[in-house]
Amino acid sequence: MPTLTVPSRFNGPPTSGQGGYSAGALAAHLAGPAAVSLRRPVPLDEALEVRAEDGVEHSDDGDQGPRRDGGGGPRIAATTAARAFDAAGHLVAEAVTAPPLAVWDAPPVSLDAARAAAARFVAPADGTFDHCFVCGRARHDGFCVFPGPVAGTDLVAAPWTPPDWAADGDGAVLPEFVWATLDCPGYFSVHGVDQTLAFLARQQSQIIAPPRAASASRTRAGASLLKRCRSSFT
Repeated sequence: MPTLTVPSRFNGPPTSGQGGYSAGALAAHLAGPAAVSLRRPVPLDEALEVRAEDGVEHSDDGDQGPRRDGGGGPRIAATTAARAFDAAGHLVAEAVTAPPLAVWDAPPVSLDAARAAAARFVAPADGTFDHCFVCGRARHDGFCVFPGPVAGTDLVAAPWTPPDWAADGDGAVLPEFVWATLDCPGYFSVHGVDQTLAFLARQQSQIIAPPRAASASRTRAGASLLKRCRSSFT
């Protein structure tokens, strides 16, 4: 049975996995675009059992299951799911295949504008995320992604230079780290002003082309959270 373990260094809140990293690690068990829902805090350094579930095909006449006779109405594509359970049998997270996201159609944020936005970063006052490996100011071994408001827009942005350890042998950043880096800007795009404490509940990300290690990238979010990454908070 496959398992998923979030190492303690990849925390978001002090005692649980960073939401985007956890979601991306589970999404890797599916082929193609996926949406992941976190049902409870993801434990650190604990092997979660991953159960894959083949989808059920539905036809417009209400039948379910694989069709062998070629009859009935047109079939809707099957959904595949992967669910992660802790040792007590509690559902921790679930991933389902999802339609591709809409293409980003807004003007890009320049690297200079992203750097200027990061200078306006304000961390949550209560310190819950001080040690988040993506956006925590106390994490000098983390990604140091500090999203701030982009002047004259409803976006937040920050520059990001992926470290070598976040990439595969060819220098492409691993998907779970891309998901992680998209999570925190989503929070600050919604709660960067009011500083309401919130946690990732659901994330859908689609990696069109992986960023490369040790090259400056920009992570940005706005009212629609990138259109490449839709996240909701609870």
